[in-house]
Amino acid sequence: MLGRHEYEVEVEWQGDRGTGTSGYRAYSRRHVVRVAGKEHEIAGSSDRVFHGDAERWNPEDLLIAALSQCHMLSYLHVATNHGVVVRGYADVAAGIMQEDGRGGGRFTEVVLRPRVVVADASMRELALELHAEASEKCFIAASVAFPVRHEPTVVVAG
Repeated sequence: MLGRHEYEVEVEWQGDRGTGTSGYRAYSRRHVVRVAGKEHEIAGSSDRVFHGDAERWNPEDLLIAALSQCHMLSYLHVATNHGVVVRGYADVAAGIMQEDGRGGGRFTEVVLRPRVVVADASMRELALELHAEASEKCFIAASVAFPVRHEPTVVVAG
C-alpha cells in the first residue's frame, strides 16, 4: 500500500522594526521555523545578499541541506539492502541559484559530494554505484525542477 504523508511547518516573521514593510530596507528578514513536536526551531533569514542575517539559515541553505540529507538517508537505506556496510558518511553540497532580472530566479543545479567510508575494500565499487539508486529513491530530489548531480568518493575504513 502506498502512503500519503502530510507535513506542516509554521513560519513566523520577526522583522518588524516599528514601521513594518514601509520600505525595502525598513524591515528585517528574521523569522523562525517551527514544527510541532520538534525539539528546536530554526532561526531563519534571507541570504545576506538580499539584506538578510548571515548568521541565520536561509531558504537556499535549507533546500541544499534537504537534498543532502535526503540523499544520505536514501543511500544508507540502499546500502543496507545491498549488504554494503557504511562506517562513515559526510557530504559537502553546493548549489547554484541564478537571478532572472525580474526580482526572482531559480536554482540551476545542486551538486552533492558525499564521502562514504565502507567497512571492506570488496564493497567499494558497489558503494559507488548505489548513489544512482539512492538518487531515484530520494523524495526531495524527485520534487525539484533542476538537476541534482553526485560526485561521490568511497574509501575503505582503516
